[in-house]
Amino acid sequence: MWLYLAAFLGLYLLLRWYREKQILSHLTEKYVFITGCDSGFGNLLARQLDARGFRVLAGCLTQQGAEKLKEATSERLQTTLLDVTSTESVIKAMEWAKGLVGDKGLWGLVNNAGISVPTAPNEWLTKEDFQKILDINLLGVFDVTKHMLPLLRKAKGRIVNVASVMGRVSFFGGGYCPSKYGVEAFSDSLRMEISKFGVKVCIIEPGYFQTAITNEKILLDNFTRYWERLPNEIKQAYGEAYFQAMLKGTAEMQAHCNRDLSLVTNCMEHALTAVHPRKRYSAGWDAKLFYIPMSYMPTRIMDLVFGWSYPK
Repeated sequence: MWLYLAAFLGLYLLLRWYREKQILSHLTEKYVFITGCDSGFGNLLARQLDARGFRVLAGCLTQQGAEKLKEATSERLQTTLLDVTSTESVIKAMEWAKGLVGDKGLWGLVNNAGISVPTAPNEWLTKEDFQKILDINLLGVFDVTKHMLPLLRKAKGRIVNVASVMGRVSFFGGGYCPSKYGVEAFSDSLRMEISKFGVKVCIIEPGYFQTAITNEKILLDNFTRYWERLPNEIKQAYGEAYFQAMLKGTAEMQAHCNRDLSLVTNCMEHALTAVHPRKRYSAGWDAKLFYIPMSYMPTRIMDLVFGWSYPK
């Protein structure tokens, strides 16, 4: 029996490997729009796809980011300024993209733009702190997708949404984890709604990676700023030792985070180029071997595992 089971598993893995190795042709004729290309995953993906011959349309928040990206890529790559929190900016970017893609439509949309701070214990934050992240990480994904869908339908293309393992498990406060849970939910419902048009939706779930928005200085400054503005009553309730332990824990996590961003962008590239893309991609061994398996565990076990990181 075990021999048959091993043979079946081996055949399944072989067939899966074969399917995933099938890559689309005529990549140089396909247009891909990427948000958040100033730095991090978006910037690397734009350069990576440009090298593959794609016609990359890169949305950058700043003129400086756009200029630096243009300097590092070919003439095929085009940039536009895009603030995903502004519907007016999103519509302008859509009209710009529409003029470039013409009747071919848009093959790929990568919703990558995002921020990770403000992050702190929930009681330290305000509604506006949560809203700042949700406007970019979740509502921005919805707004860009909504306005680009007609172009994607025309090409029967792909939508690649960047979620996170923190969209499966949540062990720190602030709007980041709720925003990524929201991206997961939005992507799942969208995938079923638009499958009739031949448009595929893929979710990228990176583990803990070091990017411009998650570097140690930004996170430590973030904790300090929100601690200092707290009323004395709340400071006394938590205590200085709690605050110092939070700073130490954050620094330790940053020391162990992954700096190889290509593990994430390779997943994005496969989602855009494979004949049979996955519905979900996990990037990083911490995602594959720890965070995602942990998301299936009973809540009691999750609380025990993640609870140790909180100061007592």
